[in-house]
Amino acid sequence: MFYQWYEMTHAALSPARAMADATRLYYKNPVNPLAHTQFGRSMAAMAEVFERVTRRYGKPEFGIESVSVGGSRTPVREEIVWQRPFCRLIHFSKGHSGDRHPGPKLLLVAPMSGHYATLLRGTVEDMLPNHDVYITDWIDARMVPLADGRFDLDDYIDYVISMLHRLGGDTHVMAVCQPSVPVLAAVAVMESRGDPYAPLSMTLMGGPIDTRENPTAVNRLAETRDIDWFERNVVMKVPFPHPGCMRDVYPGFLQLSGFMSMNLDRHISAHHEMFQHLVEGDGDSADKHREFYDEYMAVMDLTAEFYLQTVETVFIEHALPKGTMTHRGMLVDCSKITNCALMTVEGERDDISGVGQTKAAHKLCSNLPEEKRVHYMQPKVGHYGVFNGSRFRAEIAPRISDFIQSNERGNTKSAKNSLNGAGAGVASRVKAAANSA
Repeated sequence: MFYQWYEMTHAALSPARAMADATRLYYKNPVNPLAHTQFGRSMAAMAEVFERVTRRYGKPEFGIESVSVGGSRTPVREEIVWQRPFCRLIHFSKGHSGDRHPGPKLLLVAPMSGHYATLLRGTVEDMLPNHDVYITDWIDARMVPLADGRFDLDDYIDYVISMLHRLGGDTHVMAVCQPSVPVLAAVAVMESRGDPYAPLSMTLMGGPIDTRENPTAVNRLAETRDIDWFERNVVMKVPFPHPGCMRDVYPGFLQLSGFMSMNLDRHISAHHEMFQHLVEGDGDSADKHREFYDEYMAVMDLTAEFYLQTVETVFIEHALPKGTMTHRGMLVDCSKITNCALMTVEGERDDISGVGQTKAAHKLCSNLPEEKRVHYMQPKVGHYGVFNGSRFRAEIAPRISDFIQSNERGNTKSAKNSLNGAGAGVASRVKAAANSA
């Protein structure tokens, strides 16, 4: 019944939100003398903050219309090139003229952990200039009818394999956070079968490969509860009138409340600062707040079977690092990975996936040649900074690009040499970015 109460609360607050919005417009109207007073600006700010913290945020758009390539702006068009009930594969097609190559094919697997794939908008923008980028656009489970069936961790792995088949080989894959485990499993399954469409390289970023390494608060919570507790307390049925009515899900608003409670004082301070910015007329700072929270507050539901299987497999049983994880009844053996190059990226201050949890993938891929391995730990960044922001743009993305380029088919440059030469690559890319700005 909790999901129903949540919906009823939103419905009950609708008149108050409408009144708050009208109040904001009234006190911001330039013909209103009060709009130019401290009282008027305070009323408008208070109304806006109230409306924003009580609204339901819809799925954002990627909104990437162009990208700078070689010092000139190149138009970008979104194309859906593959689709299943729970996911779409979006291609960011660059409008190159002549015979300019779009770059190595890069499948960017977005996390299916509550937020939409648009959380990686900055990641896409930073990788687009040098790569032909595709991204997984996961569908909100409350929007998928029951008739479309279930979706669990095995299905997730199958989806990744199917997308790699659709891209037709010579593809590189990048997994951000949660998908690190299913992507590593998918590559292991493909290489054990001798699949010709196995990726040339995979980059795992801030992922929970082995949560026994430096466990965080999120990891410790999972270990103190059994799977029955999660099923009793966080699995709910989608209420009417959503298309997925009666589907068992882990609601996005629960995930969001968990994330916010971890840093509640920081979020309260951020909204207080926004109120002050609005009163002071600091539009730029207020816009940055809006932009961040429009993305952060937009959440999606996960199917119950996927959520519970992920919690049990990854966080409670540690099945992958223990060598007991299975896919469709077959053991997932990461030692079968001998061709796909591996790069792991971690953040020094990551409070979601602790330092060492992603690096553990190297130990599992025991038969992968040393020249195909790279690990990089970025100083002074948290979980979000591993895949987004200024340090990702200036220091992490260039290293990943060099790693991918070094593992293009026919390129004999080793992954280790790629990382050693990444300093020069970072400097040259930063200089190029400055010249094109």
